[in-house]
Amino acid sequence: MFNANSLHSNGIMTTREVDVAIIGAGTAGLSARREAAKAGARVVLIESGPYGTTCARVGCMPSKLFIAAAEAAHAVAGVGEFGIDIPGGARVDGRAVMQRVQRERDRFVSGVLDSIREIPDKQLLRGHARFVGPNTLEIDDGTRIEARAIVIATGSHPSIPRSLEPVREQVLVSDDLFEWQDLPGSIGLIGTGSVGLELGQALHRLGVRTRLFSQGDRIGPLRDPVVNDAARNIIAHELPLLLKAETEFEKDGDGVRVRWRTNGAEGEESFQRILSATGRPPNLGRLGLERTGLELDERGSPRFDPRTMQCGDSPIFIAGDVNGDRPLLHEAADEGRIAGINAASWPAVEPKTRRTPLAIVFTDPQLAVVGAGFTGLESNVAIGSIDYRDQGRARVIGKNAGLIRIYARRETGTLIGAEMVAPRVEHMAHLLAWAIQRQLTAADVLDLPFYHPVLEEGIRSAIRALCSELNTMPPERLQDLECGPGS
Repeated sequence: MFNANSLHSNGIMTTREVDVAIIGAGTAGLSARREAAKAGARVVLIESGPYGTTCARVGCMPSKLFIAAAEAAHAVAGVGEFGIDIPGGARVDGRAVMQRVQRERDRFVSGVLDSIREIPDKQLLRGHARFVGPNTLEIDDGTRIEARAIVIATGSHPSIPRSLEPVREQVLVSDDLFEWQDLPGSIGLIGTGSVGLELGQALHRLGVRTRLFSQGDRIGPLRDPVVNDAARNIIAHELPLLLKAETEFEKDGDGVRVRWRTNGAEGEESFQRILSATGRPPNLGRLGLERTGLELDERGSPRFDPRTMQCGDSPIFIAGDVNGDRPLLHEAADEGRIAGINAASWPAVEPKTRRTPLAIVFTDPQLAVVGAGFTGLESNVAIGSIDYRDQGRARVIGKNAGLIRIYARRETGTLIGAEMVAPRVEHMAHLLAWAIQRQLTAADVLDLPFYHPVLEEGIRSAIRALCSELNTMPPERLQDLECGPGS
């Protein structure tokens, strides 16, 4: 497995021969290693940074801890609607908030580290890897890896737009937030994608003066213009939000002054810091992909088949956030699994069935895109919708704002997607994803049980509207009778 090769300037270069080399020990890389090892392949997992996934360290879990604190503060602040009075109201202790976020974050990270410690030492290699050929990697310590197949699972990193260069010292990225010792007094946040919306609303609810800026007009992952408009109006009602904004930045003492123009209006405001949440480009720059012979797209990313994770017809596979296809934890795990299986069996590569796409944003109300979403719609599609302003359970809990639109093929009635802004849609989105993956029709879904009163009854109302549009409304039964509008 090991043998001496040629002399290096610093001594002997060793070459290690393996079946599968995996670059990156995040969610996708760990999944790929597990599957390749399970298949009996000789595997090496190469990591140059700290162990622990993006999700555990700076992504899903710490952000949800931060959001949970904000939701608690917001709930206390809103009890007056229910006739409850808390003298003095809620007081946010920023240091205590961050201590809990970091304490629980470290617990999640430690769980990942425990799983890595279970990996045999011979399968782990520390160092930065770069390609010197389609089957060859060189590590920065001089070690050379010869592999039958290679999996790229290097993840992504937060970006800072060039427009922020004049105030670079005052600019933070989302990774920085989770190392704060206390909450700042003010934040100007750039970006209305999923990360920007979640963190922006949470900061606002924790008492940080916050304003969101975006050059575009889209909210999170939403592409349906009707749902996007509803989400924009709901979120802007609570959170200062400037879309289609032209912005300029300059230092203002130790902070930043932002000047903006949007829809003919102008304004300016100073903030302690700017938080950039403008996306996460793939970690590809130092890999030496030009030596692989791979076909690259206009962004320098390898073209690949999302059913096999294979790049062209090469022995190179790409999985997880680095491929930019579905940058979500459960998708990274699936892609790593597919890449690991196919890399181990190379050159025998088989396409795998992907699960129904599902994206959820943990704002309040939550956003979700299920299945095809609006941009994936075919021409002959029926749409059913429900406005949550009058949905029974939503009114009961004081969260009656939102809109759900569900799509189905007109010729068959089969559900194909949905876009949603509504309370607690993290649960309803799963139900619709399961229905889509099982290829249920709108009429099939109406035949399933709906309890009363629950938020899911809104889904039933949207499906009933969809059935009406499809002219497939089944006979009404007792459980379909409503005791109030939208219930």
